[in-house]
Amino acid sequence: MKVELKSEISCPHCNYRKEETMPTTACQFFYECENCKEVLKPKEGDCCVFCSYGSVACPPIQDGSGCC
Repeated sequence: MKVELKSEISCPHCNYRKEETMPTTACQFFYECENCKEVLKPKEGDCCVFCSYGSVACPPIQDGSGCC
């Protein structure tokens, strides 16, 4: 299975969306919205902001190796 590295992250505060390249070596725990400057954190039970707010789960979840 090919791991997707691009994910569209959506801010739950202002609904701003932006396509980002996900890191492959670590989970991203914080993400600052470019539009409203709110700092996003993963929802409870998720390992990173892409799993919580992205259109595609992070690479470790995609390839089945679990959370970072």
